[in-house]
Amino acid sequence: FLSSCMRWMSFSNQPAFIQRIEGVKVVMLRSMTGFGHYEYTENDMTFDVEIRTVNHRYCDIFLRMPKQISSFEDRVRKLVNSRIQRGKVDIYIAYENKSAQFQQVLLDENLARAYCNALKKISDDLGLRDDISASSLARFPEILKVEQCEDDNVVGDILEKAVNKALDNLLDMRTAEGEKLKESFLLNLSNIEAFTKNVEQKAPLVVKEYKEKLENRLSELIDIQKVDPARIATEVALFADKCSIDEELVRLNSHIIQMREMLDGGSPVGKKADFLIQEMNREVNTMGSKASDLEITKNVVELKNEIEKLREQIQNIE
Repeated sequence: FLSSCMRWMSFSNQPAFIQRIEGVKVVMLRSMTGFGHYEYTENDMTFDVEIRTVNHRYCDIFLRMPKQISSFEDRVRKLVNSRIQRGKVDIYIAYENKSAQFQQVLLDENLARAYCNALKKISDDLGLRDDISASSLARFPEILKVEQCEDDNVVGDILEKAVNKALDNLLDMRTAEGEKLKESFLLNLSNIEAFTKNVEQKAPLVVKEYKEKLENRLSELIDIQKVDPARIATEVALFADKCSIDEELVRLNSHIIQMREMLDGGSPVGKKADFLIQEMNREVNTMGSKASDLEITKNVVELKNEIEKLREQIQNIE
């Protein structure tokens, strides 16, 4: 069933970061690094939107857009915040309006009359022919101005469509990268699980080996028959309690299961996963401090190495 669902998802027309299987929304794991670009034209208005994201602890948005559409800045920020939870987001928007219905030519009559009077005075004072025309006056600066008379609702809706399309492309890229990272995470978790099992298999033998070594050492120094067996049993019990790592192993296995569930649950998961990795590292450090066996120590070193790899990569996840 799962494989058939995945095949269905691969042919779906929906963006990769959100898929639906029989009405159930599936959120995929996403990286914080990505790029999305989209150029959208409607009603002779063109928006060119470019979005870049990199790693960041929070959602930090930097927005650059032309002054004539700066009133939509808050609208764009809310839209981006609704679809991106973490990352430094750089957004660049270019805008061009060729629609005749949104353009208006304004005449400054007072300025035109002032220019006309000045020209007449020049003609009278210097005895020149008076050949003032409308076309000659229009050439003077500030006589005619072209202004955009835009419908904010129309412009805002078209801008939102362009930003959404760019976000779709961005999140598709972040999802593709996130799924690659997930494969790496699962490999790290499998390695952690394998080293943990090695420790689990070795841990019960440590006390037994210690008892044998203790008895052999005593037999070399004194007659073992003269030593109270209860005293040896007490010494072994104290050692067993001191080096017991059963609780740490149980918690570490629990954290591995939780991490897999988090990865399968999809983004946003980065902050929770980072905290869980800290807990995994704490359990392994405790195991290392209690370990008195060389083989367990070697496995603890490998566990720390795999957890560090996991910690570094999880910083890239939303």
